[in-house]
Amino acid sequence: MENYLLDWANLLLRWVHVITAIAWVGSSFYFVFLDSSLTPPVDEELKKQGASGELWAVHGGGFYHPVKFAVRPPQLPAHLHWFYWESYSTWLSGFALFTVSYLWNAGTYLVDRSLMNWSPGAAAGVALSVFVVFWMLYDGICQLFGRGKNGDAIVGALVAVLVCVASWLACHWFAGRAAFLLVGAMMATAMSANVFFWIIPGQRKVVAAIKAGEAVDPVHGQRGKQRSVHNTYFTLPVLFSMLSNHYSFTWSHPRNWLVLMLMMLAGAAIRQFFVLRHGWKLGRNRHPLPYALVGLAVIIGVIVWMKPVATESIAVGARPSTATSQIAYEQVQKVLEQRCYLCHGAQLQMKNIRLDSPELVKQHAQAVYQQAVVTKAMPMNNATGITEAERALIGQWFLAGARTP
Repeated sequence: MENYLLDWANLLLRWVHVITAIAWVGSSFYFVFLDSSLTPPVDEELKKQGASGELWAVHGGGFYHPVKFAVRPPQLPAHLHWFYWESYSTWLSGFALFTVSYLWNAGTYLVDRSLMNWSPGAAAGVALSVFVVFWMLYDGICQLFGRGKNGDAIVGALVAVLVCVASWLACHWFAGRAAFLLVGAMMATAMSANVFFWIIPGQRKVVAAIKAGEAVDPVHGQRGKQRSVHNTYFTLPVLFSMLSNHYSFTWSHPRNWLVLMLMMLAGAAIRQFFVLRHGWKLGRNRHPLPYALVGLAVIIGVIVWMKPVATESIAVGARPSTATSQIAYEQVQKVLEQRCYLCHGAQLQMKNIRLDSPELVKQHAQAVYQQAVVTKAMPMNNATGITEAERALIGQWFLAGARTP
């Protein structure tokens, strides 16, 4: 019953998380596009009011005319929309999902004893501390080096190094699947913290100054813009780290930390292409195609580097050899008993799957082959110590027809 309820909680939280993330990422992408596509106002009245840019757009059968005031508008409207609940809802639902999926069973999902043999409580504590420490270091970098000449470039370089160090540590401390997700959650936490600690408070100070008839300090807008730009470059790396959770060939690689770093680099480069593309259309910068090509080249390089080396005994579609055809179910059963019954036996049926009878093994043979041989995702974090020879044995048995008594 506990597993059943956890599955429902996981499904519903994931649903909410994806919906809110779409709203947050969508609004973030839109405002990056808007800022990059604004043109100087033509209307003399707008110029007098201090407008810094405008955009005409058509969508959904109507025409839209957003206007930007870089420091302050001539007057505040009666209804002012704030963009922050998209961010907060995404983080809250994501943290709840992380709690249900990883912290609840930290010993199973966070701990890989071949990397770090620590207790579930210690693993959960370190995982949570990663969020806090990364934010403190990132925020410190922004405050110390964000101003002055080449401040943005220096901050970008230092943050990139910080993300790489955090990725390396996570992949050496936690199980691969958890490490990838943890790095993504770490960056997403910084994104939401940017909104909570800097962007929204700065906007509130601006609004308060306008209402009081006081001069507006432009530093609030500058800080908010800086953090907003960081958020947009974090977005694609974060999305990759989250989606990779479903593709074990990424996080199970012996150098999974390098896979993660390279794919995040590719995501940031591709995002740079889209950011600059809007300005290129208006003649503000050179064509950003090189950034897209760099991102694509990195992805292709990773694909080629990670290509599997097929062997006839376990390759999909390989013809069974004489040795393959002689694999008996009893041999496979011994492996399943030692490596799989702990979670898929009479006492516990994770994901409602049992493997302690020939009939059930035959029913789930395809899933066993896929999870234990092809992706090597199971046993989870190899908690039961299955060997490569045992995986090959299961593969040979399956390719020979998965015969059972």
